[in-house]
Amino acid sequence: MTAPIPRDIPDLPALPRTAPQLFPSVVPARAVVPPVRRPLTAVYRLVLALLATAAVLIEVLLGGPTRVLSYFVIQSTALLALVTFASARRAWTARHPLPGAVTGATLLYVLIAALVHHIALTDASPAFSMTGGASGGAPWLEPAAGHLLHTVLPVAALLDWLVLTPPARMHLRQVPTWLLYPLAYLAFTLARGELLPGSPARYLYPFLDVARHGYKSVLANALLVGLAIYAVAVLLVALDHTRPRTRFRL
Repeated sequence: MTAPIPRDIPDLPALPRTAPQLFPSVVPARAVVPPVRRPLTAVYRLVLALLATAAVLIEVLLGGPTRVLSYFVIQSTALLALVTFASARRAWTARHPLPGAVTGATLLYVLIAALVHHIALTDASPAFSMTGGASGGAPWLEPAAGHLLHTVLPVAALLDWLVLTPPARMHLRQVPTWLLYPLAYLAFTLARGELLPGSPARYLYPFLDVARHGYKSVLANALLVGLAIYAVAVLLVALDHTRPRTRFRL
């Protein structure tokens, strides 16, 4: 037998009406905001990539691939050509831009190569020239390529980052990773000098000339350059988070 159903049911306490707790979304904005085509940006970056490629090819033809491709400025410019070409393709086809870690590292390396040239290599002897003084029958060709490498392309890459690249895409946690390539390049150029004891192009940069300065001075110079690279990287990250977002869809 079951218990009889009571005629009067006592009042039950009302349930509290609380709004459900909303958790922050983990979906990035790029997943819900559709990208748009940016033809002018694509054209600018394509021209930048072609100029970088032309500068590298001119230096290689004048000085030879074995020597020229060993220079930091040539390697960073070749990387700039690849990255800007990929960025131009993404801007033309309305795809999301490349990660900020990639574009930030490329900009850092190009700027560092330009700063080292204008600060530390203005009075370097011709023995440290990439082409060894060769002009290929056109005396203006090598200086023009050098000006393109050390001045025009870094300024153009900086303008692309300031005007055409969305801000706040670089982070301090990426800086240690960016320093791995300069560190590997230091090991490469010192090993190259040890493997070419009788070559006039044994060391590519005068401040890394172990035969002349010794390892103690060279490592001290490398440490100063490394600190400068770190400072420039931190400055770029700070500027990336303070510069305004452009309102133009170029």
